[in-house]
Amino acid sequence: MKRAITAPPTLAPTALAELKAWLGISTARDDAELTGLIRTALELCEGFIGTMPLTSGCEEILLASGAWQSLATRPVQAITGVIAIGPDGTRTALAASAYEIDISADGTGLMRLIWPVTQTRVAVRFTAGMAESWDTLPDAIQQGLVRWAAYQHRARDGDKAMAGPPASVAALWRPWRRMRIA
Repeated sequence: MKRAITAPPTLAPTALAELKAWLGISTARDDAELTGLIRTALELCEGFIGTMPLTSGCEEILLASGAWQSLATRPVQAITGVIAIGPDGTRTALAASAYEIDISADGTGLMRLIWPVTQTRVAVRFTAGMAESWDTLPDAIQQGLVRWAAYQHRARDGDKAMAGPPASVAALWRPWRRMRIA
């Protein structure tokens, strides 16, 4: 699966304000860096809990197949289109009658082709995320994002690289974590 974010989430000013309050920063000098840390924390949160926190426009590349295929990003809110991709990268939008889509109760997006196509890959465009805005995210997710971004800000000059979130952040996010049995 290859995913691209086609429409990143809009980050509410309250997200930056909460991080600045947590860090005790009152100037605007570091706003760009802090906003980048929040965006990074959003990506790391998705990796940890298995769910995209804020609604974004996305595109995943799948094999062109008549079998049902699942999108890796969850929870899918809407599948907006399927585009066939030629070997040279040429893209051709498929008619809605050329494929079937479904979204399961757990937010898994599904797609299959009804008609065969000459291309070997398709791009599925969709919207996914658990909350429309920062203010509608669950409090534990918000707090974990602020703490993770603050941790990264404080550790920026040191060699404190971590493979995962600090224990305090993991504890906040753990109830939201999606586990899959392989």
